Amino acid sequence: MTEMGVTQLLRAWNAGDPTAFPRLVPLVYEELRRVAAGQLREERSEHTLQPTALVHETYIRLVDVHSPNWQSRVHFFGAAAELMRRVLVDYSRRRTAQKRGATLVRVDISEVNEPVAERDLDFEALDEALSRLQVLDSRQARIVELRFFGGLSIEEAATVLQLSPATVKRELTLAKAWLFRELEPQ
Repeated sequence: MTEMGVTQLLRAWNAGDPTAFPRLVPLVYEELRRVAAGQLREERSEHTLQPTALVHETYIRLVDVHSPNWQSRVHFFGAAAELMRRVLVDYSRRRTAQKRGATLVRVDISEVNEPVAERDLDFEALDEALSRLQVLDSRQARIVELRFFGGLSIEEAATVLQLSPATVKRELTLAKAWLFRELEPQ
């Protein structure tokens, strides 16, 4: 089904159509699973959360969204990216709480789009840094979230945020530089 079909189903879901969500799931599932797999490649090699479980937890949270107002497929994936980030951070916090004193490795945010065989990503540290960036510049934080957690392209992020692609690229560069400094080992 085309992007327009996904958008129509999202709008039907917004309007309260109980049949819309079950018809939407198969259309967006594989793309969400691809994004989840990409996020988990950044996690430690012994990570126990699988892409399917991450997508399912994201779906559970999406269904719990009260009064969704999805404007388009890209808007939906932006919201899913935010929820996926929360799932990963919550998972990381639970793991850290279970293993107090565990050594966490900080990762340079500028490397997130580069393929690496194995590396540990401290989602909790990234989330804390993004929260600080949110206070300083909420637009930059949202751009990082859409690109990193949502896997959206520059153009798709620009559509969600109603900005030009050039503005998104510029803001992303600034955000990466700021996050790099924040995530640098002390």
